[in-house]
Amino acid sequence: MVEWVHGDILSYAFPADSFDVVASMATLHHLPDPVQALRRCADLTSPGGRVVVVGLARTSQPIEVVLHGIGAVQHAVLRRRYGFWEHTAPMVWPSPHTYSEVRRAARSALPGCRWRLLPMWRYCITWTKPLPDTHQPESKRGIVHG
Repeated sequence: MVEWVHGDILSYAFPADSFDVVASMATLHHLPDPVQALRRCADLTSPGGRVVVVGLARTSQPIEVVLHGIGAVQHAVLRRRYGFWEHTAPMVWPSPHTYSEVRRAARSALPGCRWRLLPMWRYCITWTKPLPDTHQPESKRGIVHG
């Protein structure tokens, strides 16, 4: 069962490690501190669970400009085919964060995450929360010294 909760992810009293998946779609650029937001996502994710973020950011590198050129063509084709999507969600554009800033924030808050730059001004971050360390003394693992 899915229960929808309207609240602020940074301050809502969710218990730590309480979600198998924490997904954020076009939200991170609305929050002032991406490191804080991503750490909060990590805190809410149960061990072995996933954080998935698809977000928007500003260009700051030449390769991003090229990808956005491709994205602009893709957007024009999709808009011509399907029309413009009108929605009531608040808009923040340009994004307050660059791709480089978000990438650094992700690597800081989610060690070992996967970062992908996507067309149409998007990026994707995926991360799996490590399982608790299960180190046991060697004698408990069946290793005999002698």
